[in-house]
Amino acid sequence: MVDESTRKTLSNIPLLQTKAGPRDKELWVQRLKEEYQSLIKYVQNNKEADNDWFRLESNKEGTRWFGKCWYIHNLLKYEFDIEFDIPVTYPVTAPEIALPGLDGKTAKMYRGGKICLSDHFKPLWARNVPRFGLSHAMALGLGPWLAVEIPDLISKGVISYKEKAENSS
Repeated sequence: MVDESTRKTLSNIPLLQTKAGPRDKELWVQRLKEEYQSLIKYVQNNKEADNDWFRLESNKEGTRWFGKCWYIHNLLKYEFDIEFDIPVTYPVTAPEIALPGLDGKTAKMYRGGKICLSDHFKPLWARNVPRFGLSHAMALGLGPWLAVEIPDLISKGVISYKEKAENSS
């Protein structure tokens, strides 16, 4: 079951139309445009709702994505590197989102820091090909994973807050 808040978030994320992956040349360019438009809208919505929590960028081909995501817990900002590759069978196969800095710190993660999304997210993704894209992977995959795992890792002392060093020159 999807709660009302999730339903509202999803209704504000543009759906994609082009069923194309990196091997589809011209169609991939069209899909990539749709991905960027959807991500831009999702980030704008998050900012308007005071829920800004990630930044993403890609390589020139749109096949490798990287950036930062963060989680606020007890008014402290915990920031993590994020990375993933677009599978060659995309969009039929969802990307495997990785937080390499948390590799090995939770059972809900695979080698290389890839977060576990198999039980809940991947079946939902499969039912929504090609309409779901990267913004949906963030909203329905990484976001809920962070909301569950980060407070648990903090409470167990597995991760701790680190202040950023101010211009140390």
